Amino acid sequence: MIEIKHLSKTFDTAAGQVAALQDVSLSINDGDIYGIIGMSGAGKSTLVRCINMLERPTEGQVIVNGQNLGTLTPAQLRAARRDITMIFQQFNLLMQRNCLQNVCFPMELAGVKKAEAQKRAIELLELVGLPDKAKAYPAQLSGGQQQRVAIARALATDPKVLLCDEATSALDPTTTHQILSLIKEINKKLGITVVIITHQMSVVKEICSHVAILDGGVVAESGLVSTVFSAPKSAAARRLVFPGAVDEKISDPLQEQRVRLVFRDSKITGVPLVARLASEHGIMANVISASTQAISEEVYGSMLLGIPKGQLTEAREFLSAFPNIQYEEVGEHV
Repeated sequence: MIEIKHLSKTFDTAAGQVAALQDVSLSINDGDIYGIIGMSGAGKSTLVRCINMLERPTEGQVIVNGQNLGTLTPAQLRAARRDITMIFQQFNLLMQRNCLQNVCFPMELAGVKKAEAQKRAIELLELVGLPDKAKAYPAQLSGGQQQRVAIARALATDPKVLLCDEATSALDPTTTHQILSLIKEINKKLGITVVIITHQMSVVKEICSHVAILDGGVVAESGLVSTVFSAPKSAAARRLVFPGAVDEKISDPLQEQRVRLVFRDSKITGVPLVARLASEHGIMANVISASTQAISEEVYGSMLLGIPKGQLTEAREFLSAFPNIQYEEVGEHV
């Protein structure tokens, strides 16, 4: 388990101190795929670098598998990092070494015998789908293939935790899906805990079971991906899930109350709610926006309606009667 307790990180700059992280507390269970998402500057990369102590927290604790990493000696920390490996956006492969040698490199540092390291490296290249690229150099590979080699190298020391810092941001959508599928397969096969740092909602929705949303260095919201993304509670989560402001030409807040409906059951999406509001109750609802999204292999829907303010109570009673619809009246800025 990874336990982050009241973690803060402050940087000294020419303009003064900057608080990158403020009182962050998270628990990540063994074998989980945990997403940490936020806009640029939210503190995501700082947090992941604090998890393996590449950045020392100003305050707080990082406890991995029962070890408080902040109390370890340099030698102990080097040993602990063999269990906490990392892959990056730019792959960080050694360009003068071929793929086999790249995967062998961390084992060389750990003192593993050459023959044993090469045998393990061949097994890992096969695991990531590149058994024929052992003698190829990084410059001869595509971006997706380079990331696969980076994943194989990260697995060389048999880690318990894999940190992914924007690992798919430099890849096209098809390759991103392939890399995420590979990470998911490795998670299931090896039981490795995966922490994914990203600014892409699609990445979290495709692979993660839990998510934390960082906003200005603070955890704005955390929980199951399906819960957070289908019915976000914090302003930061809403900006990610429901981006963009409502045009006043589409909906007049002086005349209409904006109501958001979240459908958590595929059967409900077949109910003609707007038509029934009109035919059964004479309520002419304005459909401002509507969408569906796949989250954790389930489909969720959302709809933003404008309800005439004089008919809001009647509409609320009707819409709230459906057990698998979350009804929420939202303000002017949605």
